[in-house]
Amino acid sequence: MPTLTDLARNYTSLSGADLEWLHSLVSDWQLLADLSFADLILWVPLRAPDGALDSGWVAVAQMRPTTGPTSFPDDVVGEQIGPGWRPLLDTARGERRIWRESDPDWTSGVPVRAEAIPVTREGRVIAVIERSTNLNSARTPSRLELTYLQGADDLARMVSEGTFPYTGQDTTLVRSPRVGDGLLRLDSAGRVTYASPNAQSAYRRLGLTADLMGGELGPATAQLSTPGEPVDESLMLVARGRAPLETEIDGNGAVVQLRSIPLVVAGQRTGALVLVRDVTELRRRERELLTKEATIREIHHRVKNNLQTVAALLRLQARRLHAPEARAALEEAVRRVGSIAIVHETLSHAPEEIVDFDDIADRVAMMAGEVSSPEVRVTPKITGQFGMLPASVATPVAMVLTELLQNALQHGFGGLAWRGGAEGGFIKVLAARAPEQLTVTVSDNGAGLPADFDVENTTSLGLQIVRTLVVAELGGRLSITPRPGGGTVAVVDLPVRYEPQPRQG
Repeated sequence: MPTLTDLARNYTSLSGADLEWLHSLVSDWQLLADLSFADLILWVPLRAPDGALDSGWVAVAQMRPTTGPTSFPDDVVGEQIGPGWRPLLDTARGERRIWRESDPDWTSGVPVRAEAIPVTREGRVIAVIERSTNLNSARTPSRLELTYLQGADDLARMVSEGTFPYTGQDTTLVRSPRVGDGLLRLDSAGRVTYASPNAQSAYRRLGLTADLMGGELGPATAQLSTPGEPVDESLMLVARGRAPLETEIDGNGAVVQLRSIPLVVAGQRTGALVLVRDVTELRRRERELLTKEATIREIHHRVKNNLQTVAALLRLQARRLHAPEARAALEEAVRRVGSIAIVHETLSHAPEEIVDFDDIADRVAMMAGEVSSPEVRVTPKITGQFGMLPASVATPVAMVLTELLQNALQHGFGGLAWRGGAEGGFIKVLAARAPEQLTVTVSDNGAGLPADFDVENTTSLGLQIVRTLVVAELGGRLSITPRPGGGTVAVVDLPVRYEPQPRQG
């Protein structure tokens, strides 16, 4: 389905500022649909050809109510109509006022009463909202429904006068309260003239014992805050209905979201709507998740510390050994433990079990370069992008990278077989990331592979570890072949799930 932006740019003459106004309106017009018990369709005039006064309309957005049945089960976004096909749209635009059809429309087989609300910005009508009410659900309205409809009429007039949506309003809550969550209607003095049952219940959970009806919401809300805590200024602005803001109140073990919608019609303040939502259980679950995340990060931190302790003990033991092979084996174990510790250190700072592996790869390469042969100093160089990897993948990939780098340093440049070259010794790591694939290529210009080398039957412990991790644990592919011109190329292909993020710097 085409977006509002696509349709506006392709078929209308709206300016960038006009388009932003419509985006603000559409981001908040679920409120109008729910209060109206009606469907909303946003129509924008089509771009007129040269010399033409009018060329019809295009539907750029649609909203169905959550409080009543829809009149349009099918999507109409992208539909175009010629001039005169919907006279109420032309009338609302031309006369710059809300226009209602006198007779129900039976075109869709359902009796629908339609209204047209001009969308005004800076004195110009830039679009028209068609508001369609399904009359099959018509009945004697309750007081709640009458309050909804009165609020809807006020908002519709504000849209036609160019005072809604509010300019410069930023949503601060994760999800704003909706009409069905709880509704309070305030008069111009901030007194409650109607409170829905859900709104009453939310205030009861906060500890309110008095009746909301007839009282001033500001003082009643202020006394429910946690004792000893200063009253938030934004809370009072919301509770008095003075500003289009959102906030939360925490008291009596309950947490309630509040959103204020001031109503100003024809330049006169008529009151406000305050939407109320009890989010006590939601906040409790969020706190539990935060506690679990903090616990997991602390576990990673302690695992990292323990691994570093193990590495230090192995290093001490290696210094006491005189047999070169035994010392080399312990030093390899130290590097393997160190690569795992790097992953856990990164996870201890990550908000989720996903890490930026580019940073880990840089540290692994640096660690490998520090232990290269004194005769041939080779520092691995990394290009490309590993991206974000889950912890279950990051740890074995760190081990694989450590082993491949160590293998290149030890066997490619560690003995007399390598005689050097004009460009000197190098180890290059290329990471190529696709949406569901990670390919890591480690190439060097060292001594190369033995003539009888077979990765499937190698006796090297490091390469056995690499093959087990890549093939058996990660479900990937491993190939190690001679490099044209001398040296070795190792290629690791792994299936991954997370999209990469750009490497910084």
